[in-house]
Amino acid sequence: MKYSKDEVIEYTREEDVKFIRLSFCDVFGRQKNISIMPDELPRAFDCGIAFDASAIAGFGDETHSDLFLHPEAETLMPLPWRPEHGSVVQMFSNITYPDGTPFECDTRSLLKTAVKKAQDKGHEFCFGAEQEFYLFLLDENGKPTKIPYDEAGYMDIAPDDQGENVRREICLTLEKMGIHPESSHHEEGPGQNEIDFRYSEALTAADNAMTFQRVVKTVARRNGLCADFSPKPLKDKPGNGFHINCSLKNNTDELFSRMIAGVLANIKAMTAFLDPSEESYARLGGHKAPKYISWSTENRSQLIRIPAAEGEYRRMELRSPDPGANPYLAFALMIYAGLDGIEKALPLDVPADINLYKADPQTLKKFGKLPDSFEEACEEAVSSEFIRSFIPSKILDIYSAR
Repeated sequence: MKYSKDEVIEYTREEDVKFIRLSFCDVFGRQKNISIMPDELPRAFDCGIAFDASAIAGFGDETHSDLFLHPEAETLMPLPWRPEHGSVVQMFSNITYPDGTPFECDTRSLLKTAVKKAQDKGHEFCFGAEQEFYLFLLDENGKPTKIPYDEAGYMDIAPDDQGENVRREICLTLEKMGIHPESSHHEEGPGQNEIDFRYSEALTAADNAMTFQRVVKTVARRNGLCADFSPKPLKDKPGNGFHINCSLKNNTDELFSRMIAGVLANIKAMTAFLDPSEESYARLGGHKAPKYISWSTENRSQLIRIPAAEGEYRRMELRSPDPGANPYLAFALMIYAGLDGIEKALPLDVPADINLYKADPQTLKKFGKLPDSFEEACEEAVSSEFIRSFIPSKILDIYSAR
């Protein structure tokens, strides 16, 4: 349900809400929040709530430290792990300077701008997220270890799959928050899990991707475990992927192909934002994490695969990103890349219907390659006219300086 401002205020009264979390994220996608009391809601909606931005990575220094959070009423959701009486709710917020000017490092607003530009051109992009994570044991002091919760494999069942009840609790918690998972299962790695979502419009999908990680980490701790979304938690085991499914509403075969061609044409420049750490590049190139720039149908060795689906379910799946990516930046760049392909009528190369993980070196030479390191990825981004057209220089400088 999407609420209005007045309905949010009434909801807090009727449901005995005592704390409202105003949520946002830094440029790297790390979620932050500030809590306010219900009496402050009218001021939050009318004027915004000030916070010290100098303590947030990339948000500025002490000389100009005041920014304001403006909650969006339609994003209201309960946090069901908090007490029923004196309950807690969350709203995502937009960020502005004191004079009301949008803050250029507010990546949620950047995605809004991308969505609006696509709509102005007659296109609507939808996204579905697939995020993988490991469940590790805690030590006697409650600190995370690298000991997997189980030794199960892909789509195994209980009792080998010990994460079954944890995934169930995660899915039920998400449902209470108005977020509906599509499927869940054990992944290939020991203690590795995946929960997938059906497609939705871009901003909702990005908000849900942010909320998902928060819920998973919270439920894991409630079960005496640690949830790890890092790209390569265990050296010789599969890494964690953030597979992004993207589709065009009311698309034709021609537009769909051009959208894919646009993503392929710009993927090297986008990679710094899709795989935003040095650890990300230890994942690429093995265990179904692509290294080469290619596409095919159903083939999981490709950068982009087209799953077996028809009609409204037809989509492209980008397999290179990892869960460290800021979903607002990732989705915005995919929209711009798709539009680039559509507007330039970029042709789509023939599909690579081979297993690239088993291909010989001569065959691999035919394909472009993703960057080998985060440093190389940043160099590609900085030199890209495409990236500089859509990513504010301040954000690009922050990523390059990591």
